[in-house]
Amino acid sequence: MTREEWEKLLQPYVQTVDELKVKLRGMRSEFEIEGIHTPIEFVTGRVKEISAIEEKLVRRHISVDRIEQDMEDLAGVRIMTQFTEDIYKVVDLLRQRKDIVILEERDYVTNEKPSGYRSYHIVIEYPVQLSSGEKKLLAEIQVRTMQMNVWATIEHAINYKYDGEYTPEMSEKLKKAATLSMEVDKLFSQLHNGLANTSDKPQDS
Repeated sequence: MTREEWEKLLQPYVQTVDELKVKLRGMRSEFEIEGIHTPIEFVTGRVKEISAIEEKLVRRHISVDRIEQDMEDLAGVRIMTQFTEDIYKVVDLLRQRKDIVILEERDYVTNEKPSGYRSYHIVIEYPVQLSSGEKKLLAEIQVRTMQMNVWATIEHAINYKYDGEYTPEMSEKLKKAATLSMEVDKLFSQLHNGLANTSDKPQDS
């Protein structure tokens, strides 16, 4: 495919990511206006790079004419939370929305990958409105804490620069870093819940 053909194919996905970011950030604003803790810390999104798409087509043996049906992460949105329990609050909020259809959920928070990777993945169908009419696209939403995101971002950078499979020593260190990250998340949750419990207690007059 030419560059122009790729751009034409991906334009609806660009619109999908932009719309989802606005909507999800709007959810955060609603919590802030109400003066209550928001489970959404911030939202990012991207459309997969053409080079990454082409690599995945080869690796997964996907034909170009099946790309919209078989590649679910062309449009990707990431929701970051402060605390682990907020991940599931966000998931519940997404389940209640009428503008998306959830097709699949993968809980890598409770069931982390062998590498130590943790995140909650949701595959959705999103109806984007184009000049030619409505088109339903697949998109992926990832929900994770900021600690999980730091680990995933650094692991991705290391993997990008490293040619070949990780050595056992590298895998062990990455797993150790993931475990430490999980412990930090637990400590932050304990601190947060402790403060919440304290604020619920009646004050002495």
